[in-house]
Amino acid sequence: MHALILGAAGMIGRRLTAALVESGRVGNEPLSALTLVDVVQPEVPAGFSGPVRAEAADLSLPGAAEAALAERPGIVFHLAAVVSGEAEANMDLGYRVNLDGTRLLFEAIRALSEAEGYRPRVVFTSSLAVFGQPLPPVIGDDFIPAPASSYGVQKAMGELLLADFSRRGFLDGIGLRLPTICVRPGKPNKAASGFFSGILREPLAGLPAVLPVPDTVRHWFASPGAATNFLLHAAGLDLSGLGTRRTMTMPGISATVAEEIEALRRVAGDKAVALIRHEPDPAVMRIIETWPEAFDTQAANRLGFTADASLDAIVAQHVAEHGVKL
Repeated sequence: MHALILGAAGMIGRRLTAALVESGRVGNEPLSALTLVDVVQPEVPAGFSGPVRAEAADLSLPGAAEAALAERPGIVFHLAAVVSGEAEANMDLGYRVNLDGTRLLFEAIRALSEAEGYRPRVVFTSSLAVFGQPLPPVIGDDFIPAPASSYGVQKAMGELLLADFSRRGFLDGIGLRLPTICVRPGKPNKAASGFFSGILREPLAGLPAVLPVPDTVRHWFASPGAATNFLLHAAGLDLSGLGTRRTMTMPGISATVAEEIEALRRVAGDKAVALIRHEPDPAVMRIIETWPEAFDTQAANRLGFTADASLDAIVAQHVAEHGVKL
């Protein structure tokens, strides 16, 4: 099967590419070719003998989606997005990339479907930001999205588009509301949730970290490895029983910032914890306080999606991959 990864240069995109190449399969089918697209040039993976096309492109520009679909990939992983904090700060950019780019992709698939019967599997990454206050302590599968940020609105619109284009038979879509990815390696990005990783990643590397919210804030987490596994699992599922509900929240770990800090202490000691500096940021807090804390993910559980074992396991994954430099 030919796989197209949109957002392939991002952290999850790179992990997904590597996992597909390592396994040599997409679901139950052999991986035959790869198309990797992002706004920056994605790297061509080593160790894959099939054809690879890696290109820099902006899906929100005319013709970009059609070019990405030129080889008629059997599966499309749509990871490309402007992150939450940036989408809130730059409304035009957020809607252009997160909404217009998604609709142009789906419309390009629709045109090919109507012309030649093309119908790919589309795995769309959504967000917990589709939910907004008032929030119950635990959110079930039937809770109605009511986003309180532009990013959340854009992702909710993407979910609705995915459901409608699937209902009409143009594509076979599944949407995954990913937990906040933690510990996210590399440099901080502009996501409002970035500090959840930063207060672990930076101290583990011997660097100072800023905590912009109270340590009582609770959130829903998954490791990079778990998020990658969600995408891989979605690629091979039988979606015939989903009906019109095409997007579901992925399993995760509910934990407070204080519990994160204690997990850090267990791994790296008081010296690491001392590197965290509390600097309240009302702008970040306004976004974070609209986000949910915990979920009952029965729909995803029934389909075989699985969460990390614990918060300590999430930290251990980062340490195993990146080490501790204290």
